[in-house]
Amino acid sequence: MMHATRNTAFVLVPSACALLIGTALLWDDGSSDRIVLGRQLYGAYCASCHGAALQGESDWQSPKPDGLMPAPPHDASGHTWHHSDEELFRITKFGMDAVVPNHRSAMPAFGGSLSDREIEAILAFIKSTWPERERTYQQERSRSSS
Repeated sequence: MMHATRNTAFVLVPSACALLIGTALLWDDGSSDRIVLGRQLYGAYCASCHGAALQGESDWQSPKPDGLMPAPPHDASGHTWHHSDEELFRITKFGMDAVVPNHRSAMPAFGGSLSDREIEAILAFIKSTWPERERTYQQERSRSSS
């Protein structure tokens, strides 16, 4: 974003972009910078299958003609919030087979494309969209699986 004051122009770099280029910023679970980054990465890596509004593909619980399962929703209508943080991270980094062996899915492993921090940011964004009931359930599930 460009701003001009008198004869001087300067550029403001959004903090999410600063994270991408390695600037050290506070990285905590409630950070809005983390959620902003996660939203951007979700749009780039996940939305084409899971939907821009996290709605997933239609009829996501029934196999497609090729036998692969459709992309599930990541909003409260789906089952993503039933999984622990560890499961969600492993699915994203290593693919569905890391958690559900022999599950037929088009879900790729993103470990070669996204850093652990980027995966965590995407998951933080997804979780930030859930109503309190789903967030609480998922937090408890994460605590009990540790």
